Amino acid sequence: MTELLYLRDAYLREFDAEVIALDDAGHRVALDRSAFYPTGGGQPHDTGTLGSAPVLDVVKADELVWHVLDPAAPLPAVGARVHGTVEWERRHRLMRTHSAMHVLCGVIWNEWGRAVTGGNMEPLEARMDFEFDPLPADFAATVAARVNDEIAADRPIEVSFLDRDTAILDDALIRTKVNLVPASVREVRVVDIVGLDKQADGGTHVHSTAEIGRFEVVKTESKGKGNKRLRIRVLDA
Repeated sequence: MTELLYLRDAYLREFDAEVIALDDAGHRVALDRSAFYPTGGGQPHDTGTLGSAPVLDVVKADELVWHVLDPAAPLPAVGARVHGTVEWERRHRLMRTHSAMHVLCGVIWNEWGRAVTGGNMEPLEARMDFEFDPLPADFAATVAARVNDEIAADRPIEVSFLDRDTAILDDALIRTKVNLVPASVREVRVVDIVGLDKQADGGTHVHSTAEIGRFEVVKTESKGKGNKRLRIRVLDA
C-alpha cells in the first residue's frame, strides 16, 4: 500500500520513496509513500516531478497511489529510490479553495442547516450544491459577506484522526447528503475549522482561514427541485 503523506502534512513539498509497482501500459508507477494528492472527493490531482520525470496525473486504486509520468520519460525500476516534488503553486491554490469550501459549508450549515449534495473544484474556483428550494432572498451577497467574515477571523484549521466506529456516531462529521467515507477506511480524518465547521475529509487544507484570501460567489443556479448550485471564486486578499 502507499502511505499518504499529505494526510498529515499538506505543506510537504518534497519526499523520497521506493517504487513498488509499475504499469507499463499506463506509463505509471506506484510508490510506498507519496505526498501527491490523487483525484478524489471533488479535489483534482497534484502535479510535479518524480526525479526528472513530470507527473501528469495521480490516481488511487485500492491501496496504491499511481503516478502517471510523461511518456517521454523512462520508468524507474521496481525497488528504485525516487525523489518527488509537488508543484506548490497548484497545490496551495487547491488548499485555499478547499478550505474556502469548508468555510462556506460551515456558514450554510450553521445558518440554514442545509447539507451539501455535491461539489467540485479547480485551483481558485469551485462549485457546491446544497438542499435549498428556493434560495433565501439576497442569498449570494449574504453568504459572501459571512464567509469573508469567517476568513478574516483567522480561525485555525486543525487535522485529527478518529477510529471509524467512533466517528460514525457523530452525525455532524458527515456534511454531505451521502456519506462519502469508504467502508474500507478504518481511521477517519477530521478537518476542524475551529469554532465554525468540523467534518470528515481527506483533502488538503491551509493552516488558517486567513490564508484563504478573499471569497466571492460568481453565480447561483437551480439544478432541479431542492438543489441549488453556488459557483465560487477565491481571490488574493
